[in-house]
Amino acid sequence: MRGHSGPVTVQRGLPAGAARRAAELYWEAFGRKLGPALNPPDKAVPFIAAHLNADRAVCALLDGQVVGLAGYQHGGRALTGGSARAVLRAYGHLRGLRRLLLLALFERRPGPGQLVMDGIAVDPDMRGRGVGSLLIAEVAAVAAEQGCREIRLDVIDTNPRARALYERLGFTAVRIERTPYLRRLLGFGAVTTMHRPVATGEVREP
Repeated sequence: MRGHSGPVTVQRGLPAGAARRAAELYWEAFGRKLGPALNPPDKAVPFIAAHLNADRAVCALLDGQVVGLAGYQHGGRALTGGSARAVLRAYGHLRGLRRLLLLALFERRPGPGQLVMDGIAVDPDMRGRGVGSLLIAEVAAVAAEQGCREIRLDVIDTNPRARALYERLGFTAVRIERTPYLRRLLGFGAVTTMHRPVATGEVREP
């Protein structure tokens, strides 16, 4: 995205034809976490793109191209989908079963009054331009409209850059779940749960 200087806009939902681009950004941000379940990348990215729930996305756009992405859970659906059957079809039965077990470890259910967020993915060339702040503001508006009191997300211990970003955006660590027995399997040994309060005034004007 070098050489672009126009305004960044935010919209809910994925633009038509942007699934592949969104999947690439998502994998760039979360491939280290999801790699053991979805590698290799040349299979993971198409799988993610084919099973995105576009209505659970908030996108940042520059000149019509997606440069940032945030996903959230609502009504039992998250940004990234894919049934057990889809995983088995894509990866084969034997390998797919192992991958389903790994994916199950990443499941997070919202508590009362919570909107669970899938994290933020921003084009590397756009970092430092406030894209994350714009995405969080829009996710907070979604949360407020749904009557949620807080946004929740989880960040792994091998991604300190993401945690620092979330802290700058108003998130506070509330719990650390240490899983050293999973480090060899998943590549990380602790997950930090972070919360950000939502104010009713964050609802967007129609």
